[in-house]
Amino acid sequence: MPANASCHQFCVGVTRRFADAMCRHLLRSRSPLPPPVDRLAASAVVFSRRRREIWMVGDCLCMVGGQLFENPKPYEAQLARRRADIIRNSGQREQFLTDDTARKQILPEMMRIMQEQQNVGYAVIDGAPIPEQHVRVLPLDFQPHEIVMATDGYPFLCPTLEASEAELARQLADDPLNIGHFQATKACMKGNLSFDDRAYIRFRV
Repeated sequence: MPANASCHQFCVGVTRRFADAMCRHLLRSRSPLPPPVDRLAASAVVFSRRRREIWMVGDCLCMVGGQLFENPKPYEAQLARRRADIIRNSGQREQFLTDDTARKQILPEMMRIMQEQQNVGYAVIDGAPIPEQHVRVLPLDFQPHEIVMATDGYPFLCPTLEASEAELARQLADDPLNIGHFQATKACMKGNLSFDDRAYIRFRV
């Protein structure tokens, strides 16, 4: 995109390109987009150097000068608590690391919310118009800043990759089910390295 593109132009452009790619290359047609539960979807955090802004589309993480900024899906915390309650009340936690039946119990509600609220009550990149009121825009002044941008696979984002990985490792060792201080809608299943995808970048401007 052009260096001086606005957040609005990014949202419109990435939606158009995403919808075009999904329809032409994946669906092999120019048919309308599939329903939200069947779409590819992504979150993104973008830094515009020209505009000195950070754009947060979806549930990504950002840190500016050590201050954390989040843009979570509005329903996930409630569903994570429900899943945690199911596991705690079961009395047999180990089994959930190989067969997370608690997640299976909240999946119908997750799918219902996705169908009704994706790109309505919260923003993602999925080929449908992005509700820009749910895109978080962080304006920066012209002082030097250290910026960290990451996916929410880091439960405790830190100013360095090493510290973020250490916190993640501690979480996975102490609470692989993610039902304690940090709660999620899924566990670190046996055989997996973590509970979610993760990407991390740190730079100074």
